[in-house]
Amino acid sequence: MTLLRDEGLTAEELAVWRMLQRAQVRIARRLESELLVAHGLPLASYEVLAQLAEAPGRRLRMNDLADRVLLTRSGLTRLIDRLQRHGLVGREACSDDARGLFAVLTEPGAARLAEATPTYLRGVKSQFLDLLGGGDVGEVRALLARLDVTDAC
Repeated sequence: MTLLRDEGLTAEELAVWRMLQRAQVRIARRLESELLVAHGLPLASYEVLAQLAEAPGRRLRMNDLADRVLLTRSGLTRLIDRLQRHGLVGREACSDDARGLFAVLTEPGAARLAEATPTYLRGVKSQFLDLLGGGDVGEVRALLARLDVTDAC
């Protein structure tokens, strides 16, 4: 194919790239479906709650949170608005930056996260980890580290 040759990619290289994209999207869709059915919680909302739960003081600056959950600042703002309406997160002003805001996990948010986490972990295991062999996890981790995708983990 001319397009591949012009950019220096082989058909196999492009196929691997597309397989990676499809795998990520399919796994994410299945996880989201399981979270929605069992807990009425979209995957992006789960990820926000989980990042906040793992952060010191259960809070993060909005910019940092957007980076961790791979959303634009405006996309995160809309998501935080929804989560705040449901009482799952709050906002607090940054004492050292008048323009900055923290997203903060509330007690109801922590409870909702605790309810949803077993579903999420079962999904990660069944949709991803169970499909890998014993030594594959370390190998996948090493490959992803070479792609420098582990900085926010």
